[in-house]
Amino acid sequence: MDDADLPEDFARLLADYERHLRSERDLTAHSVRAYIGDIEGLLDHAHRLGITSVDQLDLRTLRSWLAKQQTTGRARTTIARRATAARVFTAWLARTGRTASDVGSSLGSPRAHRTLPPVLRADEADALIRSAAELADDGSPIGLRDVAMLELLYATGTRVGELVGLDIDDVDRDRHVLRVFGKGRKERTVPYGGPAARALDAWLVRGRPALVADGAGAALFLGARGRRIDQRAVRTLVHRRIADVPGAPDIGPHGLRHTAATHLLEGGADLRSVQELLGHASLATTQLYTHVSTDRLRRAYQQAHPRA
Repeated sequence: MDDADLPEDFARLLADYERHLRSERDLTAHSVRAYIGDIEGLLDHAHRLGITSVDQLDLRTLRSWLAKQQTTGRARTTIARRATAARVFTAWLARTGRTASDVGSSLGSPRAHRTLPPVLRADEADALIRSAAELADDGSPIGLRDVAMLELLYATGTRVGELVGLDIDDVDRDRHVLRVFGKGRKERTVPYGGPAARALDAWLVRGRPALVADGAGAALFLGARGRRIDQRAVRTLVHRRIADVPGAPDIGPHGLRHTAATHLLEGGADLRSVQELLGHASLATTQLYTHVSTDRLRRAYQQAHPRA
């Protein structure tokens, strides 16, 4: 549906809210589109119920909108996301004086079934990077870049969008840390180890200068044409190199992020540290990885213990 189909007052409100999300909350373009799409649907639902002003919104309207999602077969994760979008929107309405109270503050949402993709074993992660390193033996700029990207993805658990957004100045090669800008442009500092440092140095000294083209700016990682690499190219790389590891699950960059978190916890890192490294807003998100570690421990016990 197009917001041109909304009543004029609702369309103006939606435009104001979009400006708020972009300029004040500094959300990514993808997040803004998702929020606006959800709220556009909510306002359309309210309009069809005869509501002509946001101060007429009530909890019943919000709940009926979510119930409609269920009847049309929307996934629980989608409904949970839209409930969150509604709560954020009604909080903004109340905070800016557009409504007398925050009607969405008590809006519940279905508990989403949160599942994590498969993760690599430590030996599989090692084999992944070794296979890339073997292909880079010819010293080609692309090969050096690929090894550096894989090393950083596994060493730091960064999101693919965070990786491609890195600039050269975001790397402190002396201290072995990255300055990463995550969701909502929140900045965090992430350390990386010796293997990633060596791969990164090789890329910056021998690879990047041979590949860089006009328009690259300060981008850390470059595509084949010498400009900032895009996320699709990184995803393609990970899938291709994973295919070189016998028996490994087919995961993408986000699977490497989950792998890094799982291996950190299995190695003794505490939840709070992993939360900070990954840039999770909620500790509950990080706690999901403990389930992966527990499941793996349970399988090992059942296979090895005579009384399992």
